[in-house]
Amino acid sequence: MAHINWFKILIIFVFFGATASLAQSYVASSSNYILHSDSINFGGGYSTSTNYKLQDTLGEIGSGIYSSTTMIFNGGYQAMTVDTYLALTSPSNPVMSPTINGVGGGASNGSSTWNVKTDNPAGYELSVKAETAPAMISSGNSFADYTPGFSVPDYSWNTPTSESRFGFSPEGDDIVSSFLDNGVSCNTGVLDNTNACWTGFSTTNQLIAQSTVANSPIGASTTVKFRAEVGSTKAQEQGTYSANITVTAVSL
Repeated sequence: MAHINWFKILIIFVFFGATASLAQSYVASSSNYILHSDSINFGGGYSTSTNYKLQDTLGEIGSGIYSSTTMIFNGGYQAMTVDTYLALTSPSNPVMSPTINGVGGGASNGSSTWNVKTDNPAGYELSVKAETAPAMISSGNSFADYTPGFSVPDYSWNTPTSESRFGFSPEGDDIVSSFLDNGVSCNTGVLDNTNACWTGFSTTNQLIAQSTVANSPIGASTTVKFRAEVGSTKAQEQGTYSANITVTAVSL
């Protein structure tokens, strides 16, 4: 009996539109706040009148932009106000389980969770895309990208007995409306039911989560559930199948 040995999903991270880092950098923090920048000087303050407001500083040092291969530093009075903080966690690549029989079929599942933090008052967007079409491939063989058949996305996963499919479903506080449901259908309602609303990957970005407010320092987490399934009458070729998935965080 042929077996599909295992699945590998490689995650690539991309940032756009912000000062971004996988490691958080700040000067002070507590359970309630993160202070991203401070000022080294010997004077300054606020002045006001009926006609104006003035904020000044005296003796600011270390101003200017400095960089290395691992960081960018923008020093100087209120320099950080022109930048936006954006951070995306880097989870391990998901392990798909169990192994699927190439004859007789079966399903394999895995998941990864990303946390996005930003101080941008306009919020952020999180998108996913596959590097190949179809996404799940192995030495000339592949799984078809999941194609919703009942709604977009499908509320319940469905694989015809003669096909093999690979797809995903996002879950989290900030998932976009197309992946919300009413308990029966997706792209309607306000629920985020577990293991609901499935679709296939594309080689162009698909928006999965979005917020219109700042969420630092706690952030918001989005879990992407992956599923590969071989139908009961599908003779899937034995092999090690993998998918390269790019996750992109964008500051709005």
